[in-house]
Amino acid sequence: MAIPPLTLICKLLWLLFSQICYATDTITQDQQLSDDGSTLVSNGGTFELGFFNPGSSNNRYVGIWYKKISIKTVVWVANRDNPIVRHNSSKLVIRQEGNLVLLSNNNQSLLWTTNVTKKASSSSPIVQLLDTGNLVIKDGINEESVFLWQSFDHPCDTLLSGMKLGWDLRTGLNRRLTSWKSWDDPSSGDIVWEVVIGNNPELVMWKSKVDYFRTGPYTGNMFSGVYAPRNNPLYNWKFVSNKDEVYFQYTLSNSFVVSIIVLNQTLNLRQRLTWIPDTKTWTVYQSLPLDSCDVYNTCGPNGNCIIAGSPICQCLDGFKPKSPQQWNAMDWRQGCVRSEEWSCGVKNKDGFQRLASMKLPNTTFSWVNESITLEECRAKCLENCSCTAYSNLDTRGGGSGCSIWVGELVDMRDVKSGQDLYVRIATSDPDGKHERQKKVILVVAITVSLVLVMLLAFCVYMIKKKYKDSVESKFLDWPMRFNILNAIARGLLYLHHDSRLRIIHRDLKASNILLDNDMNPKISDFGLARLCGSDQVEGSTSIIAGTHGYMAPEYAIDGLFSIKSDVFSFGVLLLEIVSGKKNKGLTYQDHDHNLIGHAWRLWKEGTPEQLIDACLANSCSIYEVARCVQISLLCLQHHPDDRPNMTSVVVMLSSENVIPEPKELGFLIRRVSNEREQSSNRQSSSINEVTMSLLNAR
Repeated sequence: MAIPPLTLICKLLWLLFSQICYATDTITQDQQLSDDGSTLVSNGGTFELGFFNPGSSNNRYVGIWYKKISIKTVVWVANRDNPIVRHNSSKLVIRQEGNLVLLSNNNQSLLWTTNVTKKASSSSPIVQLLDTGNLVIKDGINEESVFLWQSFDHPCDTLLSGMKLGWDLRTGLNRRLTSWKSWDDPSSGDIVWEVVIGNNPELVMWKSKVDYFRTGPYTGNMFSGVYAPRNNPLYNWKFVSNKDEVYFQYTLSNSFVVSIIVLNQTLNLRQRLTWIPDTKTWTVYQSLPLDSCDVYNTCGPNGNCIIAGSPICQCLDGFKPKSPQQWNAMDWRQGCVRSEEWSCGVKNKDGFQRLASMKLPNTTFSWVNESITLEECRAKCLENCSCTAYSNLDTRGGGSGCSIWVGELVDMRDVKSGQDLYVRIATSDPDGKHERQKKVILVVAITVSLVLVMLLAFCVYMIKKKYKDSVESKFLDWPMRFNILNAIARGLLYLHHDSRLRIIHRDLKASNILLDNDMNPKISDFGLARLCGSDQVEGSTSIIAGTHGYMAPEYAIDGLFSIKSDVFSFGVLLLEIVSGKKNKGLTYQDHDHNLIGHAWRLWKEGTPEQLIDACLANSCSIYEVARCVQISLLCLQHHPDDRPNMTSVVVMLSSENVIPEPKELGFLIRRVSNEREQSSNRQSSSINEVTMSLLNAR
């Protein structure tokens, strides 16, 4: 039977209005959004909502993305933890009570719902995609209609302009970001970014439910641990904390700018990305954590992280490493303990040291009072034997309020946006003398390290000092040699750790150390050096190039090089400078070993002082020389993992910290008999000359 034309027209009109076309931004009760290519587009054309596949995944999701950006950038996913498997039977529907639901399998399976708690008062709730990227359910079609639900209250991994990150204390709603598991899996990942409320709220990043980064508490102008000026050409931000809400929010300064905050699961970062239309790429504007000192509690309890320091972790004045051995090995997790307990309750026997520009410690065990002054805060801390530090609560207007910490001080660092922290010590240091001395030493150390590696041959007359015999070597007394050793160590530290690109020298030896007229050493001859990325620490080659006697065994035999092979070479150089002898070409009456083997024998016999150059008898410190021999034997360990890095070497040379005992060397270098005969006829050589020797396994 033929279908009447009027009936056919009515059916076509019904089908037309029951499906969402590309130009609409709403869904009403008599409409649905199906997985057939239909989408919602916000009124200004900025955002689009529809069904999509992330990356190479076969799973389907409902999400919101930028409409006008060529790279599909999804900013919100409805069913992130419950993907659609059967694509052609899914649809979004608004129900009469005001819930938006995602149905699949011919309406048999409910995959996702908004779970609105406030019922619609009208009989015509609608869903609308706003030009801010916010998907809302409104109680009616009027612009002033109340939002029954909004996606801004349920963010995924992206914070858009105008979104609130934080708490609605009236309802208990916590708006927080959670990363995707991977680029093609939007389900909830391990990284979480949220506002932690307490006595002093702050923003915290969690990694697998463990603290990973924190901004430090809000101090009225900014967070104490993050430098983020309010006068920013890209965006403005605010942090609100009152009895009803605690949240962070930013708004873009220019409506033509596209910028978002997103959690990067792969890099473990919170990134601010900005879209560059000319290049059609996202550019990283800011990343957190910014550096190693930003990572939570890098230096352990009562440790202060100074990113320009070497090493970066230092105990606060009045504190010492809890485990010196682990601390010297650059394992700072156990932190520091007090060198001397304060005399609680004894007048004038304890006080405070002011630390400027500090990221304030973790506020979990802190107490605040908004009404008292800083002097009253100090008095309250003195009254409490558990109080370990205090500071202003708010830094605006010269400072006000009081924050008091009890117990250990955790996760501190020097930072530009930081504030004054007053740490309790056994005896008061009101003038900050120790703090100034520490900063002066730090500046000098950094300056010297930078100068050492600059190749200034083109502008500074360099004299290559070669001492051909023991008479000439007398000009280098022990203090001068010790200064040269420290300077070389700091230069290598810069090459390995502080340079923008890691540099492995591969040919460190006495003849490649140039001395100027003031006996300042410069590391030279970078012909064999390798440039590596900041995350690359080793490499390999089939062409073994270098100087025998200075090469690490893994490099000489297998062509494997790393920063630890430079450490080995430094160990040889250290022995040569201490003894005034070179590693190769000399013979000993009681054994066939070279200088390394000779040093190890003397160390085992407990007589390392016998290694000292005879001309140093009147100028050297036996303690310093024995310490240098011990450090050299640590650098000369057979396995690279057993050698310290240059950060540790610099610390060991410049301090009196406990040094680990060296393990027995896994190799010794011997000469063949004919070489010994030739060596016996040879005159004494300078430490800068190169000879060949055989490397034999022991």
